[in-house]
Amino acid sequence: MNAKEFTGELLGTFILVLFGCGSVAVTVLFGEYTGIFQIGMAWGIGVMLAIYLTRHLSCAHLNPAVSIGMAVSKRMAARKLPAYLTAQLLGAFLAGWAIFFLFAPSIEAYESAHGILRGSAESVATAKMFGEYYVQPGGMAVVSMPLAIAAETFGTFLLVLLIFALTEGCNVGRPSDAMAPVFIGLTVASIICLIAPLTQAGLNPARDFGPRLVAWIMGWGSAAFPDSSGGFFWVYILAPVVGGILAALFFLYVFEPLMKQKSIPCDCDK
Repeated sequence: MNAKEFTGELLGTFILVLFGCGSVAVTVLFGEYTGIFQIGMAWGIGVMLAIYLTRHLSCAHLNPAVSIGMAVSKRMAARKLPAYLTAQLLGAFLAGWAIFFLFAPSIEAYESAHGILRGSAESVATAKMFGEYYVQPGGMAVVSMPLAIAAETFGTFLLVLLIFALTEGCNVGRPSDAMAPVFIGLTVASIICLIAPLTQAGLNPARDFGPRLVAWIMGWGSAAFPDSSGGFFWVYILAPVVGGILAALFFLYVFEPLMKQKSIPCDCDK
């Protein structure tokens, strides 16, 4: 992998996380977004813009689960994985810092107004601007760790499967290359609207770990990694990777062969 590809993945992931986590931050701090659809669309637009910005530099994966899925399906050389994953994590980490410095005074004011001590269990209310949580103080959803793992696996499976379908040449129903980023962004927004009430819809290990690490450094401490049974790793790191691998294998061995079969007229009367 060359500097061009590394820069593309770093910059694209930075933009994705900046706009996406930024939408969560302005919702938590200022109540600017009133529903999950608006936040989902902000994430989707961030994904779309990040792909348009960087796809001439790299493959614009912007997500370790996508990169690993591409390597499993042999659409990307496995030797490129370490550099792709490093660039994605670094881009997300830098975006986490950008969000913190933009909103640091407002975060302090919010904590003061609501009597929140940073690092306490209650500070998850602000820490969720950075990393995701499947158990939140005052949350309405009832989510066990197995359900959270299943939700993140399923959501990432859908994401990677649709990325393959929207970009694979043998799919005659795919959009044009110029429009594919729009549909990938809409895919992200739709999955967030489905999964986010349960897990905040991570779907991307770099997107979760990079900003979460910023929160840990800047005083949230154990509140940034609150699950003593390892939920952070199982739900937001491993589950998306498994979902991406399963989607790649399903597309490679089931969906793609079906699409490549010779088309015949549909005759439902016979």
